[in-house]
Amino acid sequence: MEARNAGAGRNELMRADAQRNAEKLRVAAAELFQERGLKVPLKEIARRAGVSHGTLYNLFGTREALIDEVVVGLAADRLGEAAERALSFEEAWAGFAYYVEKVCELQATDPAVADVVSGRFPAAECLMTICGQAQDAAVRIIERARLAGAIRPDFTGEDLLLFFGTSALLARAAADAVPDAWRRQVAFLLDGLSTQAAQGPLSVAPPTPQQTYEVMGRLAGTS
Repeated sequence: MEARNAGAGRNELMRADAQRNAEKLRVAAAELFQERGLKVPLKEIARRAGVSHGTLYNLFGTREALIDEVVVGLAADRLGEAAERALSFEEAWAGFAYYVEKVCELQATDPAVADVVSGRFPAAECLMTICGQAQDAAVRIIERARLAGAIRPDFTGEDLLLFFGTSALLARAAADAVPDAWRRQVAFLLDGLSTQAAQGPLSVAPPTPQQTYEVMGRLAGTS
């Protein structure tokens, strides 16, 4: 009887220890993902959490599983709030402009957001759900501006996603030397998309969703 009680006590202590370690890893992952993006080495996450590399793998198994544990708090709320605010603008163009600038700002200040938008870890189910929701919201915001006659009609959600990808790369590359470089590119994009500035339809067709995600994956791999 005493042996069974002792064994149960040890198991309970082990479970409590595992829960503490898992929480330490979530906190460390959230910090490092925000600082350096979702590709940060797992050994560094374990080191910051004060646990072994093996403990991280025993508790989460894969990078994607750890990403899914913390990514909702990292990006979903902020991307959702940006879309909701954009759709609340009375003028559709103002909402679109706000959304583009806000998402680019989030990417510039939080590398994890850029990784979520790009969908660079397709095996992370929660991440890909958030990525899909963000893209759906972007399409609604674009369509609203198109129906209002405020944006050139040949601009697509795929075009915007590719712009977000290149803007994120620029923000990372210029962070130290020209931290506001991405803002200039956003201004050029918005000026060019206005129906007042459009010079007629483009001769190049927009990319398909499959082509877009393929390119986004390659862009993400260069960062």
